[in-house]
Amino acid sequence: MTMFTASTAVAALVPAPDEVRMPAHRRPGHTIVALTGALDGAAAPALREHLIGVLRRSGRLLILDLREVASADAAGLAVLIGAQRRAAELGVTLHLAAPGPQVAKLLCVTGFDRALTVHPTQDLYAEIAA
Repeated sequence: MTMFTASTAVAALVPAPDEVRMPAHRRPGHTIVALTGALDGAAAPALREHLIGVLRRSGRLLILDLREVASADAAGLAVLIGAQRRAAELGVTLHLAAPGPQVAKLLCVTGFDRALTVHPTQDLYAEIAA
């Protein structure tokens, strides 16, 4: 069961795969999107559309919580890089939090850990609450 609703006609044309969930939790000044499942070619179109919509309504900080992401591939990473670019254009800071071992390794091997702000644990949440 998909846990987000598409708010645009374009997003409605690209259904999210059942194995990927992307609930957004809005807080004062920031939004957390908890991703679960695989960030792969099958999930990429729906993820891209969802993140574009979230960015439009996000506060100044968007956190992508990756702790429940089982795996990612080039298509999933391309969406994350694209989201980073769009966030910067909108004046939104994008952070990745708590990637699992496979995702963290892929970010490191590709060098995307230097292009994206990655917090290895959920310590980012404590920083925001402080």
